[in-house]
Amino acid sequence: MKNVTDSFVFFGHWPSAGSFGFHFNTDILATNPINLSVVLGVLIFFGKGVLSDLLDNRKQRILNTIRNSEELCEGAIEQLEKARARLQKVEMEADRFRVNGYSEIEREKLNLINSTYKTLEQLENYKNETIHFEQQRAINQVRQRVFQQALQGALGTLNSCLTDELHLRTISANISMFGAIKEITD
Repeated sequence: MKNVTDSFVFFGHWPSAGSFGFHFNTDILATNPINLSVVLGVLIFFGKGVLSDLLDNRKQRILNTIRNSEELCEGAIEQLEKARARLQKVEMEADRFRVNGYSEIEREKLNLINSTYKTLEQLENYKNETIHFEQQRAINQVRQRVFQQALQGALGTLNSCLTDELHLRTISANISMFGAIKEITD
């Protein structure tokens, strides 16, 4: 870059050669736009390759980033589809378990109702048997008591009515009866 500007400076030192009519202008306001245009021209000429390379590298990085993003997006979409398929499968399994669970619950409920009904029936039978047993026991106790009271009453009546003579006659009659029964059986 310095060589290019030096060559322009040397042009200013050359003596005018007839047809050129070139001489060095020291007016800074008049030479500034020319110098700037020359510098810009040189920068564009020599810098466009570097700038083009920078822009190409930047473009390539952007394209790679977009490509990677698209691949990641495709992978994410693929994973999302797999997750949706798994979710649908799990939902179907959950529905199946729910239906099976409800039918199992209904079956268990019916079994429990039937079991409870049978248990209640057995308890009712046991209750009836217990009541019958207690009634029979109460009846037997009443019979025993009535029998004991009747026996005590009869003994009391017999003791009060029975005299020694009647007593001896009853014993004699019973002995005769036993003697007759013994003869019949022999």
